[in-house]
Amino acid sequence: MREDEPNEERGHRNGRRFEGRNEGMKVKSNYFMPKPVKVGDVVDVKIEAVASKGDGIAKIDGFVIFVKGAKEGEEVKVKITDVKARFATGELA
Repeated sequence: MREDEPNEERGHRNGRRFEGRNEGMKVKSNYFMPKPVKVGDVVDVKIEAVASKGDGIAKIDGFVIFVKGAKEGEEVKVKITDVKARFATGELA
């Protein structure tokens, strides 16, 4: 076999190089950690910024919460409507 031909034994598959199971998409360690909020929680937060789509951005223990209709600088009560791996969404309560 020539040196430049793809070969799974040498770490090639479908024309792409792979090094092993640890290569590929990396997931941050906090991805699976417990979240500081859950759906239905009502929390007091301060809106720190506004996202490009106009939602307010607040954080609890570094966990981002997008709040529809909130403006930067406001201190508001937020009802959590959805929780994802890296952020939550909520509405003014």
